[in-house]
Amino acid sequence: MQQSAQTRTGRFAPTPSGPLHFGSLVAAVASYCQSKSVNGNWLVRIEDIDTPRVIKGSADNILHTLENFGFEWDGEVLYQSQRFKIYEEFLQTLISQGFIYACNCSRKSLLGSPIQTGPLGKIYPGNCRTKQLDLHTLKLRLNTETVGSIEFHDNHFDTFQLNLTDEVGDIILKRQDGVYAYHLAVVIDDALSHITDIVRGADLLGSTCIHLHLNRLFKFSTANYLHIPLIKNKTGDKLSKQTGAKGLSIQKA
Repeated sequence: MQQSAQTRTGRFAPTPSGPLHFGSLVAAVASYCQSKSVNGNWLVRIEDIDTPRVIKGSADNILHTLENFGFEWDGEVLYQSQRFKIYEEFLQTLISQGFIYACNCSRKSLLGSPIQTGPLGKIYPGNCRTKQLDLHTLKLRLNTETVGSIEFHDNHFDTFQLNLTDEVGDIILKRQDGVYAYHLAVVIDDALSHITDIVRGADLLGSTCIHLHLNRLFKFSTANYLHIPLIKNKTGDKLSKQTGAKGLSIQKA
C-alpha cells in the first residue's frame, strides 16, 4: 500500500464477537465512502484484544461479509491480538511519566464509597491514586485528576466537550487479567497506521475525548472525526449484538 504524507486514511475496526450486523455495516459504508471521496486509503482492523469476548471464526466471517458486499481494503488486515508488545511499550511510557497507578479496588470494596455515574458509566472515585501499589499484578488506571475538559470538533455534531476529571474519572488501561483496554489500543493503532479520518457511531463521542487526551500524552497527531447517528431497533436501543441484532448473511450479500 502506497501512502504519502498527504494521503488521507480511514479505517473500519469491528470486534469479532459475532457476525457483522446491519449497524456495523452502516459504519463500514460511512467510513469507506468518506475515505474514497478524498481518494484516500481504507484499512480494516480486527479489534480482538479482549480475547474472552472473541467468538472463533467471527473475524473471517466479518471479512468475508465485507468482501461479498463489495468492500476492498488497502493493505493487510491488522489484528490487535498480535500487538500486545506494542501496547505494553506505550503503556510503560505513561508509567515512566507518572500518569499511571495500580488499583486493587473491586466492586465489593467500592460499595461503601460514593460512586457517581457519568456519560460513560460509573466514575471511579480515585481511592488508589496515592497508594503506590504493585504495577505488575493489579489493574492499571490513567490518572485524570487534573485533566479537566476535553473539547473537539466533530464533522457532524459540531463541538463536543467532556470533563474527564468530573464526568469520566480514572479509566483502566490494563485489566488485572492482562487485557489491554480498548482506549489504549485504538489510540496507538490509529496513530501507527497513520489514520487521518475516523468515522464511527455517535455512542463513541465521549470515548473520543479520552482518546484525544491519550493522543496528547503520546504526542500523536489528531485525526478528523465524524460520528454518525446510530441505527436503532424498534425499542429505540442501539442496534448491536447486545440488543439482539441479527448477523448479516454472507450468501445474501
